[in-house]
Amino acid sequence: MRRFEFVEGTSAKFWMADVQGHTFIVVYGRLGTEGQRKEKDFPDAEGARREYERKVAEKLREGYQEVSSEAPAKAAASPKLSLPPRVKTGKPSAEQVTAAVEALTKLDSLVGGRSWKVAQQARRARRALRALGGMEPSSHAALGPVFTTLMGKVVAPREQPRLPLWAAMELLAELNTSAFLRTLEQWKRAPAGAPAQAATGVLAHQAEALGEPELALRMGALLTSDAAWESRWSRLRPHVEGHLLASGSSLPVWLRKLDAGGDARLAERLSRLGA
Repeated sequence: MRRFEFVEGTSAKFWMADVQGHTFIVVYGRLGTEGQRKEKDFPDAEGARREYERKVAEKLREGYQEVSSEAPAKAAASPKLSLPPRVKTGKPSAEQVTAAVEALTKLDSLVGGRSWKVAQQARRARRALRALGGMEPSSHAALGPVFTTLMGKVVAPREQPRLPLWAAMELLAELNTSAFLRTLEQWKRAPAGAPAQAATGVLAHQAEALGEPELALRMGALLTSDAAWESRWSRLRPHVEGHLLASGSSLPVWLRKLDAGGDARLAERLSRLGA
């Protein structure tokens, strides 16, 4: 079957066609899925061939590009989608760095207290980090230690104050991906039995299975948040599927590698990813 693909914006789909006798056959769907198969019978082979040629011309006009039908999962078959910028890069001022340190320090002091106060300060800290232009916290003598301390409180033992995982991921979403990868390693070293270990384990496993830090960070933020979940996944999904397809995998295969570890909320979200 001839295979055509369309990758643009948030769209990532394929269309395949063939003629067998007097039957016109198409298989189509989102990249990374098996797609749907449809067959249409014609009175004769010539009618099926005319429909085949008409539909191929139509797909080309729509912007589809023909790719190899022998190995559609190869990287060359799927152009890489361009992710929209996550942070606005730039060099922060000393005052902006100081404000971020103060916001994180304040958040650290509230961890373990009233949840609404923690959530409120987490939003303030996120705005302060956003002003740093994707800065790597470890590159600053004052910012690095307080940030590392906060991330450590995500996997604190049950009897100690803990920073909610969603809040940690919101902070990480404003920084360089290196901060996310380093934090995952920090969480892996946490003592066994921490309440958040199942969830942080999922984030680490999905990052390893994806092999793409930027996508892994965005997926981690998605899995730990309730805000606009469906619309955020619809925008991110083509990028994830395109990346997996290019690396010879697929969304179903990637999802089978992930285990929620008994975390009911994460299990429910993982199941929705493949819906």
